[in-house]
Amino acid sequence: MKSFRKVLTFNSPHRRDYFNITGEVEAALKESGISEGLCLVNAMHITASVFINDDEQGLIRDFDEWLENLAPHEPVSSYRHNGAEDNGDAHLKRQIMGREVVVAVSGARLDFGPWEQIFYGEFDGRRPKRVLIKIIGE
Repeated sequence: MKSFRKVLTFNSPHRRDYFNITGEVEAALKESGISEGLCLVNAMHITASVFINDDEQGLIRDFDEWLENLAPHEPVSSYRHNGAEDNGDAHLKRQIMGREVVVAVSGARLDFGPWEQIFYGEFDGRRPKRVLIKIIGE
């Protein structure tokens, strides 16, 4: 069995942002040379997320508005976590959207269902953050 590791770095100028990273993950899979196995993609920060959904901009805006309604950034005083940082809301948003995804690899391709794409969700941006791609298989 082979193992491949790649790290992507994002530095969004915005507090919240969403990136379709499917192309980067597909490129990593090609680079790995693995044709059958599993691909793990995870956010390496507790205020960011990796998730799978449809790449439709209305849906992305709906996610953002929904998350902001569930865990609004302000007032920052409403979060006990806030002290030196003002990102209590970002931790909650990440918990809802998830840390990682695992996608089967079949025939050297990500084995997606219809419309599925991989996204990186940033909830406390304005500094570099990493996403790990780990692929194992044959």
